[in-house]
Amino acid sequence: MAREDYERRMARAVRAAEDAGLAGLIVTPGPAMGWLCGYAPPRSRGLLTMLVVPVGGRPKLLVPAEDKAVAERAAAAGALELSAWAEGADPYGVVVKWLSQQGRYGVSDMTWARDLLALQRAAPGTSYIALTEALPMLRAVKDAFEVERLSEAAAASDATYEAALGLRFAGRREREVAADVARLLTEGGHDVVAFTVVGSGPEGADPGHEAGERVIADGDMVVLHVAGLKDGYCSNTARTVHVGPPSAEERKVHDLVREAQQAAFEAVRPGAACQEIDRAARRVIKAAGYGEYFTHRTGHGVGAVPHEPPYLVEGEQLPLAPGMCFSIEPGIYLPGRFGARVGDTVTCTETGGRWLNGSDRAMAVVE
Repeated sequence: MAREDYERRMARAVRAAEDAGLAGLIVTPGPAMGWLCGYAPPRSRGLLTMLVVPVGGRPKLLVPAEDKAVAERAAAAGALELSAWAEGADPYGVVVKWLSQQGRYGVSDMTWARDLLALQRAAPGTSYIALTEALPMLRAVKDAFEVERLSEAAAASDATYEAALGLRFAGRREREVAADVARLLTEGGHDVVAFTVVGSGPEGADPGHEAGERVIADGDMVVLHVAGLKDGYCSNTARTVHVGPPSAEERKVHDLVREAQQAAFEAVRPGAACQEIDRAARRVIKAAGYGEYFTHRTGHGVGAVPHEPPYLVEGEQLPLAPGMCFSIEPGIYLPGRFGARVGDTVTCTETGGRWLNGSDRAMAVVE
């Protein structure tokens, strides 16, 4: 992306902040900083890096002195007022001079408590609100560039799943299969593996299960749920496979999950409340008598992180808008027996939903 693209994003952020009655945004390293200005330093070093985007005035970026040369090469550096601080100095004193002393600021969700508390001490008249609470739509609506990156990540995830069907499942521990899937994700173009869920047999009935020591056996349903980061954007794909031929009940449950996913997809349209997508999936599963076994939200936003607004869950009345990208991933989980989950990334368009994933959603039989 070019400098002009980031300038448009920061201008959009300023308009949203002003509409929300904020004095501006305060952003530390993490997805929001990369999205706003193209600078993505590590968070682990403990040296303050902070972007202030005020309502009125030029955006300002403070970095440790040793990072100044790298920051100057960032795509949007020319649109920022860049300052550096040396160790031994007080970086918070610099930031406070950039703030309205009675202002209310949206703060990126990944800001360390240490940094926020230091600002509160230095400028006690200021107040703060989490960025996703104050401006939930800021990154929720993707531009064409972002939708294309998400499509590429979804395609890479599809290829990973198709390659995973050739793995040996029976007789191997879940964590061993998960390690193979993670390897396939990186070989297929993902830069970071966020998670690789492998839930076999009764472990698949726990939607929070990841991958453990259980040895996968012939006759097991296996829930596969993977997410990773490719070129700054995430994939999020869930499929359920079976080791050997499935029983009639297992196939019925899986087909219900697919039907619920399709019903949710067909409910996607501009202006539809997020909860309506959840309700569409849940109606199918409830009508078949499995309502109590669908125990999580139908989906969530997918972008620079695997989980972000919007959330497709009962009670969320935020309307869908063209450009929003989110997962649709219903499931049925029968305690002590097995689970089934099917999930894909979808984008809302002017005319309805569009799948970003394209891999087969039928229950594959593996060895």
